[in-house]
Amino acid sequence: MKLALFDENQLGVITPDDDGIVDVTAALPSVPPHDADPLTAGWWRALCRDWASLAGPIRDAAAVGTPIPLSAVTLRAPALNPSKVIAAASNYRDHVAEMHDVQQRTLGTTHEWMFDFDVFLKAPSSITGPAGPIILPPDVLDAGHEIHHESELVIVVGTGGFDIPVESALEHVFGFTVGLDITVRSPADRSRRKSYNTFSPIGPFIRVRDDTFDGAAESILLTVDDEVRQSVDTSDLIISVPAIVAYASRIMTLNPGDLIFTGAPPGVGPIARGEMLVTTISGIGTMTTSVAR
Repeated sequence: MKLALFDENQLGVITPDDDGIVDVTAALPSVPPHDADPLTAGWWRALCRDWASLAGPIRDAAAVGTPIPLSAVTLRAPALNPSKVIAAASNYRDHVAEMHDVQQRTLGTTHEWMFDFDVFLKAPSSITGPAGPIILPPDVLDAGHEIHHESELVIVVGTGGFDIPVESALEHVFGFTVGLDITVRSPADRSRRKSYNTFSPIGPFIRVRDDTFDGAAESILLTVDDEVRQSVDTSDLIISVPAIVAYASRIMTLNPGDLIFTGAPPGVGPIARGEMLVTTISGIGTMTTSVAR
């Protein structure tokens, strides 16, 4: 099943052809999301936490509802104000290799510690929806720093928890979405360079995890103005999805609705004003977002 948030943050189920959406807001047990404060987003976190009991009513509502063409709605970011956005670093070997040259070109040196897998935090306020646009900070451009795209599979946490065993980690995953980890190449702190407003586009849908989809072997393709920049399979991750969840949970409690970016594939590169970025992950969908002029 694929879910999306649309218009005034109503909850929708995407039709099998990916062309329509069925409003299932009324199937939620609490106040409809468009009447709730999106900054507290309690209904959204409850959906992620309680999916096992809510899946049936939502599935039933989708079966009897009338689809609305996607062209007639505005898709929002398919996650509301997570308590944190976690991101994995150095999780594809070919990306680790290319970063030696990227750092040498953009920083004039290399930082060996950055080539080891780890996790860091991005500001939740950096999240934006699939329509974008990505806004490049003028002061960063004036300073001559490059701003790069990083297309990534994004985990949406379900029940969450602390010190989750890797063997059961997938049970704590609600679903997956498409994400871009927009990144300034500068000497600044990693979290700062990745936390500007609009630097975490996600969408357009969440693919709910089930027995047929666990994010383990999905293709990622990113084009910039129709030029292929990144093309990889998630089976090439150094640290797998369950292992990422388990590792992060040993450091911090994962809360329902938290997001985890799983790492940048090789092929990172600069983006510029006016460009169009199209990111596709098999089994989830395609996110098209622009860079503001």
